[in-house]
Amino acid sequence: MNQKSPILAHLCCAPDALYVVGLLQAEYEVVGLFYNPNIHPEEEYQLRLSEMRRVAEHLKFKLIEDIYDPETWFRLTEKFKAEPEKGRRCHICFAWRLDRTARKARELQIPIFTTIMSVSPWKNAAVLNRIGRLTARKYGLSFVEADFKKKDGFNRSVRLSREFGLYRQNYCGCLYSRRSG
Repeated sequence: MNQKSPILAHLCCAPDALYVVGLLQAEYEVVGLFYNPNIHPEEEYQLRLSEMRRVAEHLKFKLIEDIYDPETWFRLTEKFKAEPEKGRRCHICFAWRLDRTARKARELQIPIFTTIMSVSPWKNAAVLNRIGRLTARKYGLSFVEADFKKKDGFNRSVRLSREFGLYRQNYCGCLYSRRSG
């Protein structure tokens, strides 16, 4: 029997997870980490977490629910609140969440981690992958680089989430993207 390698996947939202975790499961034993202190307001965070639980149950993967710490996120991004989407604020947000994922992977002794965020057309896969590589090096781990929006990934994610009846948000999650959206 061929045992799959474990991977810790940072999960941002259920619609993206439904598609991307399904892809990852072909090769890995996926453990999901829901760490998203950027999501605002808290009601939105709770709704996205609830939907993520449905996906984890459906796809049968372990879901780790990390703390909700918007105060730290606001402190880290305050100077960049006027930045447009895909700007420096987003890079800081990616780096913070990927660092948290890498630390959790090391704590759990999972040598590989990734993020599903690259499925979104609002997320720059090259930036995510660069941050992931640097973070992996910092913690002595491996990072699975991907651009999950390729091969019609985003549209597949949308289609699957509709079929599954998932709530699909209309902004990345942060207060600043909500204002600009």
